[in-house]
Amino acid sequence: MGQKTNPIGNRLGIIRGWESNWYGSKKDYAHKLIEDTKIRSYLNARINKGGIAKIVIERTLNKLIVTIHTSKPGIIIGKGGGEVDRVKEELKKLTGKEDVQINILEIRRPELDATIVGETIAKQIENRISYKRAIKMAIASTMRLGAEGIKIKVGGRIGGAEIARSEEIKQGRVPLHTFRMDIDYASLFAQTVYGKIGIKVWICKGEVLAKRDLNPNFVGGKSDGAERRDVRGGAPSGGRDDRRGPGSGDRRPSAGRDRRG
Repeated sequence: MGQKTNPIGNRLGIIRGWESNWYGSKKDYAHKLIEDTKIRSYLNARINKGGIAKIVIERTLNKLIVTIHTSKPGIIIGKGGGEVDRVKEELKKLTGKEDVQINILEIRRPELDATIVGETIAKQIENRISYKRAIKMAIASTMRLGAEGIKIKVGGRIGGAEIARSEEIKQGRVPLHTFRMDIDYASLFAQTVYGKIGIKVWICKGEVLAKRDLNPNFVGGKSDGAERRDVRGGAPSGGRDDRRGPGSGDRRPSAGRDRRG
């Protein structure tokens, strides 16, 4: 089962939270779901060089809260907060809501985020860098920051070959069947002159042995390296996302593994 399902969806409600937090009745559930997809597609296209890892959408009665997890908050915020204000106005037109709030959450360790690692590899492949070199560099930087293991799989007309094939490079351990293992996953592609090269990334960050706060905006845990910022780009701001309960999200390395190897 662990090999056949999305590792993130497989752990929802156990050690991971949902990226869309709202209640929808039978009448408007489908409308809200489609709107979430439009918001994510728009933001990923609008800020395609912003290093976006994920977009969390929350709704109250008349308010829409969009939290962007990014490794490059300065690009999204813009000079004096002008860029984020423009994005906010565009989101108001897209959703038809007057009260839209945008929060920026900085990822301080992008090498431990599967989406950002996959995008880095995709850009290098598109720039005609050898896929093996790009993958090995990504694996080295991820393992250097303390990941338990990483697995990267590429498929397609690799290197312009006539026949498509898939190759997989792995280092460390990535136990997909163990639900308490914090595994980040991303699936994306690189658009080359030969066609699309599919890229899948699995990153194992260690075991979650204590009770975990399932709020996707929770800032905690030594491997996340996330820092909350307000939209004006000032110092890290407090708030409900900075609460740290006892043992909430502690990760410990698995026993029996020599970390020097």
